[in-house]
Amino acid sequence: MERLSWTGGLGAWLVPVLGAALIALALAALAHPLALLAAGRGGGAGPEAARTGPGIAVRVTGGLLRLSLRAVAAVLVAFLIGGILAPPEAKGILGRIATRLWPVWLSLGASFALIALFRRRLGLLGHLLANPAGAVGLGLVLFWVFVALFAGQIAPFDPVTDVIAGMKNKPPGTPLPGSDGTAYGYYLLGGDALARDVFSRAVSGARVVLAIAPAATVFAFMVGITLGLPAGYLGGRLDAGLTFLANLVLAFPVILLFFLLVTPEIVAMGVPRYMAGVLFLFPLIFLTILWNSRFRTRPRLCAGLIAATLALGGWLYAGLAWSADPLGILALPPGVLIVFVSVVFVNAPSVFRIMRGLTLDLRARDYVAAAQTRGEGACYIMLWEILPNARGPLLVDFCLRIGYTTILLGTLGFFGLGLPPESPDWGTSINAGRGLLQFVPFPPLVPAIAIMSLVLGLNLLADGLREESLKE
Repeated sequence: MERLSWTGGLGAWLVPVLGAALIALALAALAHPLALLAAGRGGGAGPEAARTGPGIAVRVTGGLLRLSLRAVAAVLVAFLIGGILAPPEAKGILGRIATRLWPVWLSLGASFALIALFRRRLGLLGHLLANPAGAVGLGLVLFWVFVALFAGQIAPFDPVTDVIAGMKNKPPGTPLPGSDGTAYGYYLLGGDALARDVFSRAVSGARVVLAIAPAATVFAFMVGITLGLPAGYLGGRLDAGLTFLANLVLAFPVILLFFLLVTPEIVAMGVPRYMAGVLFLFPLIFLTILWNSRFRTRPRLCAGLIAATLALGGWLYAGLAWSADPLGILALPPGVLIVFVSVVFVNAPSVFRIMRGLTLDLRARDYVAAAQTRGEGACYIMLWEILPNARGPLLVDFCLRIGYTTILLGTLGFFGLGLPPESPDWGTSINAGRGLLQFVPFPPLVPAIAIMSLVLGLNLLADGLREESLKE
């Protein structure tokens, strides 16, 4: 069989239209700033300036820019829908990939429909649909989340064990014979240096990255919030001591820390395990104080919540931190544990400083003074008065920090730290393919684009959340 083309039967119709739309977009993107500059030099403002020549040019070029953007988006949607609906013999590489991603498209559509339906009840998340940057960022992030969730269904081959002879470093769309010699499949994005499917490894790599980055960021926030709130609210020697420790960790070179943690001597001493034992305690501490500060006047409910937290949290803590799950279900592999602990340890001081700064600002607000007048305790004021009012900046930083963590995981995989060399995570895949980048670009290029798109989505989502939080 012949190699697949990128666009298949749709290319003859849609590629020229896409080219024209892109040219129009480029011309409008160049003309609109020039029109704005000309209008600014005219010195006019208000309704009268809008009726002058420069003002009309600004309106026209702005309209063309919006129209060309919509045209490009419409052509891309046509590629997507046409690739899914086209018959198998007319599908190109993009059409076959779009078809394999059908659970993702359905999940994205359902998610945006639910957000639009309950937008008034969802707060900042509901307002994102009216923010172009936030909506695009949310779509990109949800896309990769659903890719990770449905990776087993989307990936046509196992990312580690399926090695097909003759497919080493093959270009995208290369066909491969079936076991009986009559059935054929394709490596949609080519084969890597070990004859594994690049598309399957990129899809499975999303599951690895999104299993580590958000969870590690949550743990870092637990550590930073648990220490930053009392440091900013109570001040004094506690603040000075914790701030000194945070600055000390931030001054330590990150890459050197990772190299130290993966050395056999450090691992044999159990340093990563002991660090996990300390850092993984903070969610238990945070939730215990949270329930006690809120429900201390209702002893039975308070005791039940704390008991449930300690029982479930203790089971998770024993399995994740010490690999001592009595049920034998939970355990982090040593490489994953090292990466997880390192990411939490590096990010927690930055979250601490953000939380401390927010607390220093919010502790002087009227609602804090009112809570103090009512006789509320320090823990209640910190967790139920200050922390909810700091949610906007924290949500923005949370999104940005997941992006930083994704880049950090890619860097670690690129240097071969922590995760095993056969792991499909994006950094390890880039490292494995970089030696032949000049001749076989797709094995490292595909995971690099995946990292870029996920981080771009997180940054756009953070920008949208920031803009909407400022409106409240």
